[in-house]
Amino acid sequence: MSLAVVAGCGGAGGILAGGIAASGNWSGSFVSRSATGTVEIPFKLVRPEGSGPFPAVVMLHDCSGLGRRSSGSPVRWARKLAAQGYAVLLPDSFAPRGFPDGVCTNSQAQAASPYVRADDARAALDYLRTLPDIDSAHVGLMGGSDGGSTTLAAMVDKGDDRGTGFAAAIALYPDCGVSYGQWRATRHKGPGGSMVTFDGVYKPAAPLLILIGETDDWTPAPYCQSLAGAADRAGYPVSIKVYPGARHSFDGNLGMNYDPERSNANSPGERGATTGGDPNAWADAEREVTAFFAKHLKSADGGSRGSGSN
Repeated sequence: MSLAVVAGCGGAGGILAGGIAASGNWSGSFVSRSATGTVEIPFKLVRPEGSGPFPAVVMLHDCSGLGRRSSGSPVRWARKLAAQGYAVLLPDSFAPRGFPDGVCTNSQAQAASPYVRADDARAALDYLRTLPDIDSAHVGLMGGSDGGSTTLAAMVDKGDDRGTGFAAAIALYPDCGVSYGQWRATRHKGPGGSMVTFDGVYKPAAPLLILIGETDDWTPAPYCQSLAGAADRAGYPVSIKVYPGARHSFDGNLGMNYDPERSNANSPGERGATTGGDPNAWADAEREVTAFFAKHLKSADGGSRGSGSN
């Protein structure tokens, strides 16, 4: 069980600065324990209107973190989900580990890898389960890019009766070209860049949805199609939607941009990637996320006791 220090309502330093109104929100920290050590993780908890108990979502940030260089996408999603009646917890995995400006161009930041951050996700769930106005049986997990990869790592079924504790998960443009549990990825380097071959099956402990862009040059869609296809054929609840023409960070509100310094194991020189918002993909992703979480995180009578449910 994680321990938490709640700082009360209001802001949490750089986390979500200027992002969401402070009314009814909490900020504080919880303890995350992993093989790399114990870290106090700051968080922001965005609460919907009403008295609860609320279904909840742990929202995992991308490689840009939650500081001054944040993509802003986690905050956009938190606004949308809070309006639909979910409490949303946003933990900052990077700042306490010495990466306040993110790790998008840092290929050596293993102290904050998705496998490490998976422990942060589980500690965030433990914290939410201590709150009386949270429906602890209906907590979801969601993240984009590095946060999407963390979602895949955190949702692996370890083969015991405990599962992960999350009722459902959504991974936006994750890296499916690495190993997660019994899904084994092998990278082969050649003169034209690396290629990845796969063995085994990705086995999530709860339903999982992957949303990804067709022309993503950072986390290629075909890798995730392979992962989802193998899981589905084996009877595991993994679904995927690929957005035609969309790039990485299609849910953002920034223009298209190629940065040659981004760390990218899937490019020939292991550097450089394109990001950019796609209004059509973003609008459809909103519908997909709304429907998926409503199905898996809200009760049969249509939702939580708070306002804003579908």
